Amino acid sequence: MSNQPPVTTTDSGCPVASDEYSLTVAANGPVLLQDTYLIEKLAHFVRERVPDRVYHVKGGGAFGYFEVTADVTEWTKAAFLNTVGKRTPILLRCSSVAGEEGYPDSDRDVRGWALKFYTEEGNYDLVGNNTPVFFVRDPMKFPDFIHSQERMPDTGLRSNNMQWDFWTLSPESAHQVTILMSDRGTPRTWRHMNGYSSDTYMWENAAGKKFWVKYHFKTEQGIENFTDAEARAMRAEDLDCHRRDLREAIAREDHPSWRLEMQIMPYEDAADYRFNPFDVTKVWPHEDYPPITVGRLVLDRNPENFFAQIVQASFDVANFVPGIGPSPDRMVLGRMFAYGDSSRYRTGPNYEQLPVNQPLNEVHNYNKDGPMRYHHNGNQPVYAPNSYGGPKADPQRYRDPSWFVEAGEIMRTAYEAHRDDNDFIQPGTLYRQVMTPNDRDHLVDNIVWQLNQGVERFIQERAVNDYWTKVDPDLGTRVAQSLGLGTSQPGNG
Repeated sequence: MSNQPPVTTTDSGCPVASDEYSLTVAANGPVLLQDTYLIEKLAHFVRERVPDRVYHVKGGGAFGYFEVTADVTEWTKAAFLNTVGKRTPILLRCSSVAGEEGYPDSDRDVRGWALKFYTEEGNYDLVGNNTPVFFVRDPMKFPDFIHSQERMPDTGLRSNNMQWDFWTLSPESAHQVTILMSDRGTPRTWRHMNGYSSDTYMWENAAGKKFWVKYHFKTEQGIENFTDAEARAMRAEDLDCHRRDLREAIAREDHPSWRLEMQIMPYEDAADYRFNPFDVTKVWPHEDYPPITVGRLVLDRNPENFFAQIVQASFDVANFVPGIGPSPDRMVLGRMFAYGDSSRYRTGPNYEQLPVNQPLNEVHNYNKDGPMRYHHNGNQPVYAPNSYGGPKADPQRYRDPSWFVEAGEIMRTAYEAHRDDNDFIQPGTLYRQVMTPNDRDHLVDNIVWQLNQGVERFIQERAVNDYWTKVDPDLGTRVAQSLGLGTSQPGNG
């Protein structure tokens, strides 16, 4: 067997004469335009980046499998979930929300949890976070939220003042911000955090019976977080600590795993539940809907090329398989457009023909042409209906997932309030009943540190009086004292 390396070629496979020297007129003469390999190499180099994601820019991921461990056919007819012991290949991408490429992995932020199941019925994408709730509940506010976490238009600098201005004017954010300002905002590794759908989705069984569901991927490594001081110290030690940790763990065959627990709500319960179950800023209490273990997620294969398999990976909230669908959760419905459109902008209309995004089953539709189209259907008709055997939908076998909506006037309004719809109840319960005294101390310290980073006094006062005091009076008082402020409003505790 020869140990000789392969010969360098152009992208068209033609052999190249030199890896080091450009084609010139004599030794000291100008470089020639006819050096086609040089031109190809430079032209490709300046195009080797696709546009960044607008958010969740920095991340990493790996491949693995999802294994069904319990019979769920009572709740869903999804084929990849229909047999105990069945395994489906998956791709998981974890990320931070606000940081750009090159930002420290250990920065305080929510972490994205984007999961692609390569099923026999097509790709199913589940795009969530490492938290069970989110900052806003209406997609109209989503671009504003992201803008508030990024950079000022005049200076190009990050602004804590901008963040806190948005949060304190958006009371629905209190639950998520309480989690973010705790040590859960600085996970030690991606392996040591949970993943959640956050949003509510619908499952439908073979008999057509429907259920509302939430996904909880519980880490089998155990929860581990940095303190704020440890997270800041890690910035100087390793900017890529999370990306590196995941890759090295898989390389040494210490395969990360998560247990999938489902919360399942009967379809009829939603109408009269004590708060709106489709509000992504709230959790469903476990005493009402106990989590049911249904499967296990394992990561066992690192990407062979980070750009091709992680950067170009696309996740579309609208990618459902039969037996799974959306809910009236407004964030789900808005994201069903935005995610696919983001991928079409970043990598082109044929992004799902890239190997990492390509489904296992064959694709049959009437989309045609567009940049970077690779797969095609030869002389198949490009229109429907047609007389020449082109693909045909089967409405008897496949129906769009749906739910009943009462007829009413088209309007722009908040969700219809349920009896316990209050934005401060759940973060207050988290502070008083879930957090330990040490957790509460860290929460106060982290809030105060953030509010002291260039946040104007009137926004600090609003944060105390209209936000943290309403979460819990003790929390508001402690933050106020540390900022040298007084509280003026009672809380809802």
